[in-house]
Amino acid sequence: MVDAFVGTWNIVDTKNFDEYMKAIGVNFATRQVANMTKPTTIISLAGDTVTLRTESTFKNTEISFVLGQEFDETTADDRKVKSLVTLDGGQLVHKQTWDDKETTLVREIKDGKLTLTLTMGTVVSTRIYEKAA
Repeated sequence: MVDAFVGTWNIVDTKNFDEYMKAIGVNFATRQVANMTKPTTIISLAGDTVTLRTESTFKNTEISFVLGQEFDETTADDRKVKSLVTLDGGQLVHKQTWDDKETTLVREIKDGKLTLTLTMGTVVSTRIYEKAA
């Protein structure tokens, strides 16, 4: 099922991302730069290990994980979090916890596009990606 996510994805639309970054504690200067970047997400699979790489003019990040196994992650905004990614009903559900806080990043394929829904408390942001040719 992870196979559906494998590929290179270019961002085409984003909603409420600045509010989401505020909610997780990203400072103003970083938010300004992040709001202007157009990240590309590259998802690959080798055996049981999923690698998720995000590339942009601002910063490149990469995480590798096995579904259902908790791992340490340093986010693009330098938060040190405990992460857990699971596959739930065709969705890749990525939970990050730090300092008694939790955010959820849900990736799903809708109409051939990758939808990333970021949730922190009552703040929800959506980012839409199209598969690169």
